[in-house]
Amino acid sequence: MSRSLRRGALAASALVISIASLSACGAGNDAQTLGVRPDNAAVAVDDVKIQNAIVITQPTAGAPGPAVVSATVFNNGRAPQTLESITLAGSPSPVKLKAAEGTGPITVPAGGSVIIGGQGNASATIENGHEAVKDGGVQKLVFKLSETGDVSLQAFVVPASGYFKDFGPTEIPKPPAASPTATASPGGHGAESGSSADPSGEASHAAGH
Repeated sequence: MSRSLRRGALAASALVISIASLSACGAGNDAQTLGVRPDNAAVAVDDVKIQNAIVITQPTAGAPGPAVVSATVFNNGRAPQTLESITLAGSPSPVKLKAAEGTGPITVPAGGSVIIGGQGNASATIENGHEAVKDGGVQKLVFKLSETGDVSLQAFVVPASGYFKDFGPTEIPKPPAASPTATASPGGHGAESGSSADPSGEASHAAGH
């Protein structure tokens, strides 16, 4: 290869590297620019780690009904721990905890984990969720465990749609049933008890007349 060709190849390589470097700098750490969806909240304190914490509301914005907390709680210690409560910072709304078995406390086994949210798992229900949290916001959650104590983190608030549909509230308001309406007779009066209309349109009364 001639000296001029080698110089041309080196210059082209340098240009490619420069463009790649500038593109990377332009993207920076902006998750939106990179097209990367941010992970759900996670935190670790002592032997306890909480991952994928999120608050899920009703599918329709502002609809009355409960919301739920969904998360996975890991216990890397040598003794089991009990999840005593989950509270919403700045809100008096209680969070009702229920074990997967339906009775007793939510226990995180030693060296194991517990999934909260979703069918067949433990649950954490915010009774008046439409008043306590708002879609699109961030809610501080405090998990209280029997040994570790308070473990807090910031969780996204999303509606129970799309990916989160199967993890959302099981109680979804139904539209009110239509009230029955009386059917008027040709004369403008309601149907009389004990009579029915025959094909000719005349009332056929009960036997005995």
